[in-house]
Amino acid sequence: MVERVPVTPTGLLKLRATLKNLKEVQRPENVQAIEVAREHGDLKENAEYHSAKEKQSFIVAQIGLVSDRLARAQVIDPAALDMERIAFGATVELLNLDINEEVTYQIVGSEEADIAGGRIAYDAPVARAILGKEEGDEVRVQTPKGIRAFEILSVEYK
Repeated sequence: MVERVPVTPTGLLKLRATLKNLKEVQRPENVQAIEVAREHGDLKENAEYHSAKEKQSFIVAQIGLVSDRLARAQVIDPAALDMERIAFGATVELLNLDINEEVTYQIVGSEEADIAGGRIAYDAPVARAILGKEEGDEVRVQTPKGIRAFEILSVEYK
């Protein structure tokens, strides 16, 4: 059975753009680099050629990984959800009780995670701790920096 990978509509667009860039930009540029390197002569001692061939392998592997993720993608549109409990796609405002600081995160797929952009993966420690909880709940989370306590201030699906 194929394991589905949850992704938001934005994440799906990002995956498609990445695949398009790999196939239509990076791969053709790499083919050109290989051709130019071949023209330099002896391939056994041609560092440019070996570097370009190595990059070609990387690009092919990336195409395979992104294609696989797209094939297994289960698109979940947060705007279509209306729940009180926290689930994939929720935008959650938390109060870090240890330092009295508010943070806002959207729970997304691992491909979309960007902590600086306020998006955390559904399998990250904080996300795992708050999934299924609701506004007003307090949770304790084991993070790399130690145990943190959070109060859930709001839950939105947008």
